[in-house]
Amino acid sequence: MLFSEAFKLNLPDSDITYYPNFLNPEEADYYFKILLNEIPWQQDDITVFGKTYAQPRLTALFADNKKPYSYSNITMQPHGFSSALSEIKKKIEDIENNTFTTCLANLYRDGQDSNGWHADNEKELGKNPIIASISLGQVRPFSLKHKVHKHLKHKIELQSGSLLVMKGSTQQHWLHQIAKTKKIIKPRINLTYRIIN
Repeated sequence: MLFSEAFKLNLPDSDITYYPNFLNPEEADYYFKILLNEIPWQQDDITVFGKTYAQPRLTALFADNKKPYSYSNITMQPHGFSSALSEIKKKIEDIENNTFTTCLANLYRDGQDSNGWHADNEKELGKNPIIASISLGQVRPFSLKHKVHKHLKHKIELQSGSLLVMKGSTQQHWLHQIAKTKKIIKPRINLTYRIIN
């Protein structure tokens, strides 16, 4: 793992570190293939501003403590961690000095799958949560914008095998998204490790 390439995003009111080569290309490809096939992907209905529609991506929740996770009127019940998810979790814990309990997995099947502007600030995560986000497969732009200072924006291409860690007051001050694209692109898996006590 090439941690020498880790760098902080220089954004106010945030604590965000990006590891572009957290997993090497062989590891990233290996985990992508395994997780694509072994995860019990589901598509839930999501309610936003009173309208309900099929969530534009597939998801699954995993945890080692059976604690559910709720967002946008969806309550997900966790599966147990697979060995692949546990291996990745351990790699993150070795450098982040935290013990993660939960992983929300997302599958973006093509460019029409997306995740709108949001913050990971659900009450289960507590104040100033740490979110460790692994990207596998297709490179997708990850956009950030400040909640108050609208001119503060940032975009980063999340490489396959990369790790993006958001902590401190980031979720209080920043929104993030994976936008739709009309480009013909391949699937992407995103694993977001969290702590729910």
